[in-house]
Amino acid sequence: MAPKNTLNAQNLEALGAKRLAELLIDISSGDAAAKRRLRLAIAGAQSPADAAREIRKRLTAISRSRSFVDWQNRRALVDDLEAQRRAIVEHIGKADPKEALDLMWRFMALASSVFARCDDSSGTVIGIFHDGVSDLGRLAEAAEGDAKELADRAFAALIGNDYGEFDGLIATLRPTLGDAGLQHLKQRFVALSKEPVKKLAEHERRKIGWATSGPIYEDEIADRHRARVIEMALRDIADAQGDVDAFIAQYDPETRKVPRIAAEIAGRLLAAGRAAEALTAIEAAEQRRAGWPEFEWEDARIAALDALERRDDARAARWSCFERFLSARHLRDYLKRLPDFDDVEAESRTLDFAESFEPFSAALSFLAAWPAPDRAGKLALTRADKLDGDRYEVLTPVADALAGRHPLAATLALRAMIEFSLNNARSSRYKHAARHFQECASLASAIADFGQHETHEAFVARMRGKHGKKSSFWNLVP
Repeated sequence: MAPKNTLNAQNLEALGAKRLAELLIDISSGDAAAKRRLRLAIAGAQSPADAAREIRKRLTAISRSRSFVDWQNRRALVDDLEAQRRAIVEHIGKADPKEALDLMWRFMALASSVFARCDDSSGTVIGIFHDGVSDLGRLAEAAEGDAKELADRAFAALIGNDYGEFDGLIATLRPTLGDAGLQHLKQRFVALSKEPVKKLAEHERRKIGWATSGPIYEDEIADRHRARVIEMALRDIADAQGDVDAFIAQYDPETRKVPRIAAEIAGRLLAAGRAAEALTAIEAAEQRRAGWPEFEWEDARIAALDALERRDDARAARWSCFERFLSARHLRDYLKRLPDFDDVEAESRTLDFAESFEPFSAALSFLAAWPAPDRAGKLALTRADKLDGDRYEVLTPVADALAGRHPLAATLALRAMIEFSLNNARSSRYKHAARHFQECASLASAIADFGQHETHEAFVARMRGKHGKKSSFWNLVP
């Protein structure tokens, strides 16, 4: 049993209602957020209608606020928004889903005013509104309202989706909108696309910036935004309706040649059982970044070849992805499709290939992660001059992978990062470099022979001699 002074619900309950009430009044004194929670709890105990009134009052107050919220004060705003969202779902949703749905729309309408005065570099605030979109879907199903009215509300929301707060709304509302609601929503966006764009006289236009082509006008940005909103909505509606051709129609012929877009189109065609058309869409794409992996496109092409039972071509495509980009995922798919025992010999050949791959950092990273630690350790030792200390995202996991069986190779990777940080006075990395320094000291006892490389003591002496004045680093080293 937990001690009687442990802070848990059972021990608090033993204090009695009167004493708990006194404690809550005392604790909430001077804490506005705590007071709001208590008032909401009291209102909820009275009736869902009282709780709804309390929530509406708070939503109005948030929408009227104009004070800027920086990253230091963001936590209070996040807690407040999350408390309101949860109160709508938990206090109102179960008892009155229609009222809760209306409140959730009001909550979502806060987004524009909140983001206009909030630093959301962490993405925490937008995450709350995305949770709100999911709540809209559940509450709409429970409310069982008119599908066309719901479509009209979705239309208005998507038109004002300035910060991406309503992303995913159509898919979320799909079960409640049904065919009738989706068709109504589609008709509204199609009608909007046909409305003529008002052209302003030159003296009415407002310049908001400059580009190489000339001034940027506010009305131009608004027109482009309107066109994007319509296109995205019609694509989402097409997806919800399972209408592949309508989805494709939202892209002009040139855009369909972009590898990522071609992959999206092919994926939908494959899902519709139209594998030959999927492959045609994929192969019409134009690879504009030579040597740069477009794995979405590669995967879509492989999936289309598999669907068409062109197994040899699909296998060759998997090998090509490995050969060009050292893609471990594609190599594993390639090997597991080989006959029994052939995969072992093939794996050995592929690792031989990987050892000589350029760039060197890609080869080392692949071998360490495969895992092939013996080959990775050998590569680090024989080509130590190629270890790029600036590539900490490569060398840190390599050092971790090699520390157990190949401590000298791991040490060389750590030293490369230390030297880069000190040689280039990267003070932001000194904390990590100091940690690497300690790791080198720890690994030294496991290295019987440093061979042609410096001993740990010699490395320390050289770093002290070359960078001894960088106290901000040495103060971090025990």
